[in-house]
Amino acid sequence: MAAINLGEMLAHLAKLTIYELRGEWRQRHRLVPPKRLSRDLLIRGIAYKMQEVANGGLSKATLRKLEKIRATARDAPDHSRPSPIVLKPGTKLIREWHGATHTVLVHGDGFEWRGQRYRSLSQIAREITRAHWSGPRFFGLRTRAVSGSDETDNARA
Repeated sequence: MAAINLGEMLAHLAKLTIYELRGEWRQRHRLVPPKRLSRDLLIRGIAYKMQEVANGGLSKATLRKLEKIRATARDAPDHSRPSPIVLKPGTKLIREWHGATHTVLVHGDGFEWRGQRYRSLSQIAREITRAHWSGPRFFGLRTRAVSGSDETDNARA
């Protein structure tokens, strides 16, 4: 298949109806297209298959690497989302910063520091440090990987 012929075929996809694109997808992928797949994604998926056939697809080495990544991801625990932080009203967060101890009291609708109410811990961390900080991380509520192990910041709850 020549590159010019491939270019013409790709240009032809833009003229097809959504129903014709779904048929083209079935023919090229040998699968029913995913439900609610947009017209743009149908065209991209079909175009990829066309180019794969014309240019030979991925090398065996690349396919082996992808399979290794897939197997590793399948076996690894899901760390994509951190657990939500739940603080009960009345909890005190204590953090030392540059020799001063800062105590934050948790309320049902926010936080109290030095007699003032704040909506987020990040606002308090910004006041204390005069720099942008993640409030939960500043107060040691988020873990971070250090040398392959989890270790919390120096904060006490």
